[in-house]
Amino acid sequence: MAVAPSRIGPGRKTRGGTPSKKAASVLRATQVLRSTPHPAKKMATALSPRTVRSRKAAPPPSTKANDASPAKTPDASYQLDPARVLELQSDYVHSISLLWRDMLEGKNPALSGDKRFRGDAWTGLHAYLAEIYILNSRLMVQLAESVQADAKTQSKIRFAVQQWVDAMSPANYFATNPEAQQRVIETGGESLGAGLTNILSDLQKGRISQTDESAFEIGRNVAVTEGSVVFQNDIFQLIQYRPQTKTVYERPLLIVPPCINKFYILDLQPENSFVRHTVAQGHTVFLISWRNPTPAQAGFTWDDYVEEGTIRAIRVVQDISRQARLNLLGFCVGGTLLGTALAVLEARGQKVAQSLTLLTTLLDFSDAGVLSVLVDEAQVQMRERTIGGVAADGTCNGQVGLMPGRDLAASFSFLRPNDLVWNYVVSNYLKGNAPVPFDLLYWNADSTNLPGPFFAWYLRNTYLENRLKVPSLVQVCGVPVDLSRIDVPTYIYASRDDHIVPWPSAYASTQLLGGPVRFVLGASGHIAGVVNPPLKGKRSHWVSESLQGRFPADARSWLDTAHEVSGSWWPDWFHWLAGFGGSPMRPPRAAGNKHYRAIEAAPGAYVRARAA
Repeated sequence: MAVAPSRIGPGRKTRGGTPSKKAASVLRATQVLRSTPHPAKKMATALSPRTVRSRKAAPPPSTKANDASPAKTPDASYQLDPARVLELQSDYVHSISLLWRDMLEGKNPALSGDKRFRGDAWTGLHAYLAEIYILNSRLMVQLAESVQADAKTQSKIRFAVQQWVDAMSPANYFATNPEAQQRVIETGGESLGAGLTNILSDLQKGRISQTDESAFEIGRNVAVTEGSVVFQNDIFQLIQYRPQTKTVYERPLLIVPPCINKFYILDLQPENSFVRHTVAQGHTVFLISWRNPTPAQAGFTWDDYVEEGTIRAIRVVQDISRQARLNLLGFCVGGTLLGTALAVLEARGQKVAQSLTLLTTLLDFSDAGVLSVLVDEAQVQMRERTIGGVAADGTCNGQVGLMPGRDLAASFSFLRPNDLVWNYVVSNYLKGNAPVPFDLLYWNADSTNLPGPFFAWYLRNTYLENRLKVPSLVQVCGVPVDLSRIDVPTYIYASRDDHIVPWPSAYASTQLLGGPVRFVLGASGHIAGVVNPPLKGKRSHWVSESLQGRFPADARSWLDTAHEVSGSWWPDWFHWLAGFGGSPMRPPRAAGNKHYRAIEAAPGAYVRARAA
């Protein structure tokens, strides 16, 4: 995403009369970046934000009830407050002067605690180079934050500038990374050869390796909880897991994972498998394994995933278990699909849920976090016309295709580029290290395609226009969606450091659903917060018992009433879910029934299919 770095000011001089070193460094950085390709360019093929220069696009459909839609088309010119620019320049000149003084006096800078420069090799000239980079980066970010624009445009500018700031770190380039240079000397040049081998291997994969993928195999040491596939269609396979207890609750649990990733994030290895732990609590667990779409499935829509995906799975589980009402769980996008499906069934007068669990799920997209900077009207229109089957006038043009999984994966990686991109560029390529085995990162690299119409509908109706939260504003499967009609006991979990589903946005679901709610806030992020088995004793979570089901509209007000509990949130959920399991009974002798017989052993064929 090419965004030219802002200048401090046209023609501005330092006290000595020469151009400021900041302006010179920014100019050099711009020239280098314009001529040198780097992994950030992959985002341009996915959900890349627009540049700082505003481009006119057709305004989104007007919706008075939608408070998330922009009130007007953003202005084409954005300004910086001259007084603020002078203040930032003054601070920068003061800081850089102190740095040069320390260098002349032979002092070693502290490098501001940045973990990228903690190695012993970052001393002397290299330390000063790193500190100058930190000062320049801080100024660029501050300038981006000072742009006078609407909130979304300002977020996009800040995000784009941060991408360039992270890319320009001296740690990312061999010529300015003393640890990589020292590694060459220590290995007699072998690290250079290993780094080149790693680069060539990743070029063939089309992505940066984050883990040793040869260490894992689906069905061998990940996704190994015993079970059987009892149903399949062109959208999903349904897995029924084998009971592990002498008695089971009569009412089963159906899990709807996100279709944007493989399901086995919830069934990694036995010690951290959410599925296995839930089965061990005496629940009969069913789980949707979404198909990795091929061109043959490119035309599937959001309605298809609701009707022939989620609702069809509910019907099959009802038939196998002989239970009219089920315990239902949705994770991330799976929770959005599940909430939509339940609202559709409610509109049809059908009540199928005994309880509902939503893990890091958005139903209200008013604040969709960092992902919102990647979605605008022009971006959505482009997806609609190229892969979504929608013409400029809103009619069907029949042009459908797939949203490639590798492009989605690249976009998600660049939401945290230092941790998920540049960290591996430095380790794998500059230092020639082999990636270490890590099951979660193996799953992260196992990307999934999405059908174009499904993807385009999702972008417009959630991230762009936030239509799901408004009762009866949007129709799915031919009926109006009203989430307030979902009046079953609901457990809502959010992660405090989640950058994909900000926890106040997950909390906002407490204001939309009609039934009694228990809200729990866990530590850590989108994945690590959810996948947190109790035996490890890691992290903590927050609960509030004082509100007695009356949730304030402001999430921070809820947090003021909450208290912290050490350890995993899983035991709290196990205790809550047990109240909706029904009477104990002997487990079934075999998976499925006479209508739905076992097709193959879990985890099934669909999860093994990799995105092309």
